[in-house]
Amino acid sequence: MNIFFGTDGWRAILDKEINESSISLVAQAFADYVNQNSDNKTVAIAFDGRRNSKIFARIFSEILSGNDLTVFISDRIIPTPVLSFTVKEKNCFAGVMITASHNPCNYNGVKFKASYGGPFLTEETKKVEQLISKSPIRKSKSNINEENFLIKYSEHLEKLVDFDSIRRARLIICIDSMGGAGSDFLERILIAHHIPSKSIHSFPDEKFYGRFAEPIDKNLQPLKDELSSGSYSIGVATDGDADRCGIMIENGEFLNAQETILFLSDFVVNHKNFSGDIVKTSSVTDKLKFFFETDKRKVIDVQVGFKHITEIMIIQQVAFGCEESGGFGYGNHIPERDGILSSLFMIEYLAKSGLNKLSELVELKRKSFGDIFYNRIDLHYDHPNRMELLETILQMNIQSLNQFKVNNIQTFLSSREKINGIKFRFDGTNRWLLIRSSETEPIVRIYSEGENNEEVEILLNEAKNLIYNLK
Repeated sequence: MNIFFGTDGWRAILDKEINESSISLVAQAFADYVNQNSDNKTVAIAFDGRRNSKIFARIFSEILSGNDLTVFISDRIIPTPVLSFTVKEKNCFAGVMITASHNPCNYNGVKFKASYGGPFLTEETKKVEQLISKSPIRKSKSNINEENFLIKYSEHLEKLVDFDSIRRARLIICIDSMGGAGSDFLERILIAHHIPSKSIHSFPDEKFYGRFAEPIDKNLQPLKDELSSGSYSIGVATDGDADRCGIMIENGEFLNAQETILFLSDFVVNHKNFSGDIVKTSSVTDKLKFFFETDKRKVIDVQVGFKHITEIMIIQQVAFGCEESGGFGYGNHIPERDGILSSLFMIEYLAKSGLNKLSELVELKRKSFGDIFYNRIDLHYDHPNRMELLETILQMNIQSLNQFKVNNIQTFLSSREKINGIKFRFDGTNRWLLIRSSETEPIVRIYSEGENNEEVEILLNEAKNLIYNLK
């Protein structure tokens, strides 16, 4: 079968595409990659709660062992960021996480992690893909060590999170693990510090209790219901492999990712005093530039996808990395999304505000930051020129859209070195338009931010008209 990887690994439909046979091919290719590229022969492996994840992790371990590699494998279901941290903490050459993240329950997959504790870069993933079916599969059980990876990770959290402040604030925390790999970990660590907490859907479930395991508003009705039944201070949710998080106000209102990013930036810069730049994907609010960019701290735009944030985090000092989809990372931790730590930081942010309810903090901060006028649409586009579309738009040398004068244009390249993102910035404070062509789906994604909702809709419509005229 043909196996094609994404940016940091492989996701596919269970049984039909990902099964014991295909996972063995990928494991052998990965073993060949390690042996060809490093004298460090150690790899860490972990898995989520999806169907066959533990089986696939064991197959991966035995094949790596059969290729003279030393394997450390988790003895339990754990979040992806725990695996990433373990790779760095143990000085492994690489890591393998069996997960399909927030994909539907009929998917599974593999994420590759590099020695720095973050996702593989595109060129390394390609090297693994090119080695598939190049060698016979070799198996052994001699070099496999089973461990609890949560211990060292938990010790590291103690250095980053001020649990004493959270306890003194007398907050009550509601956690929705969505049946994912976050399990009851957040609840257990909070209760260990005598912080009242309750988890729902904390036992990993192959079908995520009938939901999509993505922590966005439409998937979090159970969290809303639980919040309405108690006197909670804040609600937090983590996705299928707990590398993303979503935040819910105790009144049941979902705190959108753009506001969450502003709040976490404020916390990281003004409360934690983390040094370094802020790196954001191009679809994130430009209010970050207005409020947090200084002579000593830049706010850097990169291509959509956390891997592109990681590329910056491993070469320079970064305080905070953020993406629109709820993935947040921290330079003094690992160059990786971490839904567990991000949830704890939001809880600490509330604790240190002196307020007891997230709604009170949100009301206060909205007075400082103002409203965010932002929207996104996914435009179905099945014409064959989808991947050439943005190159054509760029060549049009657009000087204005409607009444908005173009200030500058930024382009972003796909893994195949084609333009798949164009961001127009217009005169004004937070006024921009981003157009992206999906490499895998017949979709063109359009994002916009403006100084009011009317401006946002005007810019989105201008982009739609532009695209339709190029069919």
